[in-house]
Amino acid sequence: MKILRDIRWLFNKFLEPNILTSFVQGAGIVLILQVLGAILSYVGQVLLAQWMGPAEYGIYDYAMAWSSLLAIFAGIGFPTSVLRLIPEYIIRCDWARLRGVIYASWNLTLIVSLILSALSTVLILWLTNKGLKCSTSLLLGVWMIPLLALVMLQSEMSRAIQQVGLAYAPLQVIWPFLSLGSAFLYIQISQTLKSLPAISAAMLALLAILFIQLRLFWQKLPSEIYRSSSIYEIHEWLRISLPLLLSDGFFIVLNQTDVLIIGVLLDSINVGIYSAATRSANWVSFILLSVNAVAAPIFASLYAQGDQKALQKLVSTLAHCIFWPSLVIAIFLIVFARPILGTFGSEFVGAQWEMTVLTLSQLINAGSGSVGYLMIMTGHQNQTVRVFGWSALINITLNLLCIPLFGIMGAALATAFTMILWNIWLHILVVKKLNVYPSILYALSLSAK
Repeated sequence: MKILRDIRWLFNKFLEPNILTSFVQGAGIVLILQVLGAILSYVGQVLLAQWMGPAEYGIYDYAMAWSSLLAIFAGIGFPTSVLRLIPEYIIRCDWARLRGVIYASWNLTLIVSLILSALSTVLILWLTNKGLKCSTSLLLGVWMIPLLALVMLQSEMSRAIQQVGLAYAPLQVIWPFLSLGSAFLYIQISQTLKSLPAISAAMLALLAILFIQLRLFWQKLPSEIYRSSSIYEIHEWLRISLPLLLSDGFFIVLNQTDVLIIGVLLDSINVGIYSAATRSANWVSFILLSVNAVAAPIFASLYAQGDQKALQKLVSTLAHCIFWPSLVIAIFLIVFARPILGTFGSEFVGAQWEMTVLTLSQLINAGSGSVGYLMIMTGHQNQTVRVFGWSALINITLNLLCIPLFGIMGAALATAFTMILWNIWLHILVVKKLNVYPSILYALSLSAK
């Protein structure tokens, strides 16, 4: 009850009532969609693994991992920069630049993503002659890049105009639902499911989402934009977007390196088994991600007002909200690791210890608090980029060294070490730059006083 009173006091102190109501409503929608999306995605992966088996599921997951990674780079930073630019232009009633940034970001993302898909196709065909396996699925997967990049961009543009349902529902809820439904229909007809039709189902679902989301987005824009011409400031927009691309890219690399290198050095079966362990362990960080989605704007507000005391009170309160549910989830995952992995199929149970290592590292991630958002929301994004950049390099190096020696356990150890490293690094920076202590250990010391 004390935690709830503290949060209510902070909100009432620093937010106007109408802003508070709007914020709580939006936050509620986001949390509901995130919970529903996480459940749908996890159940979908379990069913796909059961329907396809570890080898085909590994091929599918490997192709999807590459598509997701390259789609981030295809966006060239616009999915993050539009969150700043679109609200700014709306407030200024600068309809010409608003229209310009929407068109420019969409068209540039499409062009860059098509180039990436074409280059990836050439590379895969070349590697096929060198003995690359599962090339057909990879070829199909890389042509998902334009669809995924554009839907991600449109989701962030929807966030920028406060349409949180349109921002979160397409990728987090509708896409996994449609993909799974299409795969289910296919398996009823053919009695089998391989990676190629599973990827095709995901692409068709994404294509439908792209056009529906685009139409709804334009309907939500201010009517003045339709009566305006377009002003383009490509150089300025790229100057803002490209550094943000680095931060997003490094973070995605940190999350995908282990799976991608396993696919290169081992085989699709190991990719599938390891992916099941990773997806299960990621449940520990779900509370952290959900709290960050709600709390990030409040960090910026309190920092801008110079109220360090209130900021410390908020992050200490949130540390309790994040850590204790995460601890319960972690204990559950470790105790019931075998039956949880068994839901993917009997072959996946062998990743029990890898899942335990990843779960413990995610618990440390949760216990460190909202270190990344605290840095970014307070104008220290350049330091965050450096941390993620060096961590990504260390992660790649460790995976290349450990996977040949220890198999998928090497990937788990490399990923766990890197996650602990960047959390400690960012925690030190938060304390140094903000004089705020975000971890659960400090929050417990306050409670003991």
